[in-house]
Amino acid sequence: MDIVFIHDLQIETVIGIYDWERKIKQTISLDVEMATDISKAAKSDDIEDALSYKAVAKRLIEFIEQSEFELVEALAERICAIVLDEFAVPWVKLTLHKPGAVRGSKSVGVKIERGVKPE
Repeated sequence: MDIVFIHDLQIETVIGIYDWERKIKQTISLDVEMATDISKAAKSDDIEDALSYKAVAKRLIEFIEQSEFELVEALAERICAIVLDEFAVPWVKLTLHKPGAVRGSKSVGVKIERGVKPE
């Protein structure tokens, strides 16, 4: 199985548990890896045969900009569900970064994998 990825997709959203966080938008960053078979697209050279990272990014931006989760864990779980359900991939790995959340750290966040990773 092959991997299509999106690295450092930055999106503004409401995220956090503190009152001040509920009143502002913060930037989160995503790294998404999606298992797929690229052989048909490689052979045809036709976007219709490919997993479109542009379509995935557009859908995630739309969803995340409108969301208001308290926990990065809940947001990460929903992002993976969208990718698995709407883009028919068998496996997704997500790293969700919340920069600036902890003083002295460049970023904090979660890494999760959902689905069945093909061999």
